[in-house]
Amino acid sequence: MDHLADAAALRRAVVRINRRLRQERGEGGLSPNQLAVLGHLHAHGPATPGRIAARERQRPQSLTRVFADLEAEGLIAREPDAGDRRQSVLSLTEPGRRALERDMAERDVWLAAALSTLGETERGVLTLAAALLERVGSMEIPGTEI
Repeated sequence: MDHLADAAALRRAVVRINRRLRQERGEGGLSPNQLAVLGHLHAHGPATPGRIAARERQRPQSLTRVFADLEAEGLIAREPDAGDRRQSVLSLTEPGRRALERDMAERDVWLAAALSTLGETERGVLTLAAALLERVGSMEIPGTEI
């Protein structure tokens, strides 16, 4: 079964909602890469820079500055890896968790207001869609790597 038309429609919708949610962020907030790093540490716990980069599908070198900035701002902490002293492990600090929560809350306020304009059935459909999108987003499909 060919799902390309459905995939294109879904991609367009996700891009549009993502763009709108970015617009709802406050000025001077965290960059998308900073949010990705903090979000990773929040969801998965302490990790090496290489593991975070791989999970975010980026090269470690492209996140080096992000890691340094987050560490300088006290949003993450860096410690030597107990198993391999050549590596470091990054962890989310309490200020980092608060910064991430603040950033998410700004967008959640807009989204909650938008959801309040929908009917109960529509909100239920979106709740189900959110769970499905979460599942699809975590899938590894062999042969689809770019």
